[in-house]
Amino acid sequence: MILYLHGFRSSPESFKARLLAGRMAERGRSDEWCCPALPVSPLDAIALAEKQVAAARPERVSVIGSSLGGYFATHLAQKHGWPAVLLNPAVLPQRDLSAYLGEQPLWHGGGSIVVLPHHLDELRSLEVAAVTHPERYFLLAAQGDEVLDYREMLARYPGASTRLLEGSDHTISEFEQYVDEVLAFCDAAHPVSGSRLAGLTKPSRHD
Repeated sequence: MILYLHGFRSSPESFKARLLAGRMAERGRSDEWCCPALPVSPLDAIALAEKQVAAARPERVSVIGSSLGGYFATHLAQKHGWPAVLLNPAVLPQRDLSAYLGEQPLWHGGGSIVVLPHHLDELRSLEVAAVTHPERYFLLAAQGDEVLDYREMLARYPGASTRLLEGSDHTISEFEQYVDEVLAFCDAAHPVSGSRLAGLTKPSRHD
């Protein structure tokens, strides 16, 4: 299974999510694609992702996270031992999103969300103290990211497989060039030994 976690105010209709879903469909693997619409509560977002993985009972799981979704993906990768691809991941969203308290418009389909102070506390509770097993991670970081600092990303994931993009932007507008590379990393990652839930039955930990 490929679990895709979108970013703040985004959705399964995001540019990168649609590109990845399309490529999976071209390969006849749509049944391995999972991209939930994440709620505003970080704890609820994590719970929803884990619930959908548990319901699918896949042999293996790889998680791809964009921006805030990269922060969530890091938490899940550390907790369950899943390999993760991080696309311009948020490193300290509890800091960055403090400027977005209150009602915020969604990027796709209209509507809005309301960001509350306790959501920042939830983000803090999900923070991974230090990333271990860097071989599980593939980082795409854009030097031209206008939202997040690529230098914080590089410092957060030492030893990870990294593609540093000169220029580019937060969206990674040229992402189509990297879709196959991202999926190849997911496919090459070894499944976690043990249960078919690929770690969901293990005790929660941030190792």
